[in-house]
Amino acid sequence: MFIGHFGVAFGLKRLAPRAPLAALMAAVAWADILWTPFLLLGWEHVRIAVGDTRWTPLDLYDYPWSHSLLMLAIWGAVLALLYRAFRSDSAGAWAIAIGVVSHWVLDWITHRADLPWYPGSTKFGLGLWNSIAGTLIVELAIFLGGVWLYTRTTRARDRVGRWAFWAYVVFLLVIYVGDRFSAPPENAREIAWSGLIATVVLLVWAWWFDGHREASLWRVNP
Repeated sequence: MFIGHFGVAFGLKRLAPRAPLAALMAAVAWADILWTPFLLLGWEHVRIAVGDTRWTPLDLYDYPWSHSLLMLAIWGAVLALLYRAFRSDSAGAWAIAIGVVSHWVLDWITHRADLPWYPGSTKFGLGLWNSIAGTLIVELAIFLGGVWLYTRTTRARDRVGRWAFWAYVVFLLVIYVGDRFSAPPENAREIAWSGLIATVVLLVWAWWFDGHREASLWRVNP
């Protein structure tokens, strides 16, 4: 799953309106943030295998330290504790922990059986990626639902808060669809570097426009 993770981050703003959106985005993407350097270091591995599923040409056969459920639970707890140490925001800490673990749950829906519970365990996955239509419906529903919750929880203070936010939403949709129909990457290093650069850009962008929005309390509290 790709764009669905961002939908979860947007939606978590409803749970933790004081938490910076960039922190929530980093939480839901934490597995992939770790995966990119782990690929470059040779600690985890991927194969280019066109046709492995109908959605992606990647055979994700070895990534237990970044993507197993146990390790994500540990990473989530560590990040939540670090966040809580610097910010007096318990809701934000819980949202970060939930965001990190949610990555496994959403990947379990889309991936074939390549996600371990813990390093060395049996692997799981429902294989939604074998249906292009099903993948689009599920991921876009999660993403658009999260965006809707974000707009119900925050409001723009200025033009940056309004237009940079909507540009971000459109950009994610464009790269989501474009990635599906682009040529497969040549090797793991290309995947890692492109992913690392994209992550930095998306996190800085989210931090920028979210800083120009504010929690709309009358929307947060029913």
